[in-house]
Amino acid sequence: MQAALNLVPLAAFGLAYHFGGIYVATAVLMAAMVLLVAIDYLQHKRISPMHGYSALLVLVFGTLTLVLHNPRFLQWKPTILMWTLTLVFLGSLWIGAVPLAQRMFEPALPPEKPLGRPLWIRVNLLWALVFALLGAANLWVAWAASEATWVHFKVYGLTIILLVASVAQALWLQSRSQRA
Repeated sequence: MQAALNLVPLAAFGLAYHFGGIYVATAVLMAAMVLLVAIDYLQHKRISPMHGYSALLVLVFGTLTLVLHNPRFLQWKPTILMWTLTLVFLGSLWIGAVPLAQRMFEPALPPEKPLGRPLWIRVNLLWALVFALLGAANLWVAWAASEATWVHFKVYGLTIILLVASVAQALWLQSRSQRA
């Protein structure tokens, strides 16, 4: 349920763009992110740090897009989010007991067959690289392609790439834990 809820703002943005253009889509995205954060708080009595940060970026860059009537501001948001995640993954190598990738994926693995720290460091570095490349790809698409192409890349491309990377990573980790 939570995974589907996370995709609602993105779906709302894509639909609003299709029917109303970039400025309507920006306003809808801003409202959807506020709603997502409110649902987070109502369900869990806290706001997910990822949702909070993403909502902040959407509100800041969405406001700039609407006030200055320039979609480039909104186009920066995915890159800033991706590059922030790159830094978070890298920083987790020195901050905290375990790398962020280990905190994310280890609960889904059998506890009786733990994977070693060197493997988790490689996985963590891989995710940092993925987010760095996706941030760069977003900038390239935003500047080199049409607005419609960028919207499709943001809504479908980034979502599919992250989904495939997550599933592939989970399957690979599962196979490694079975061998451990």
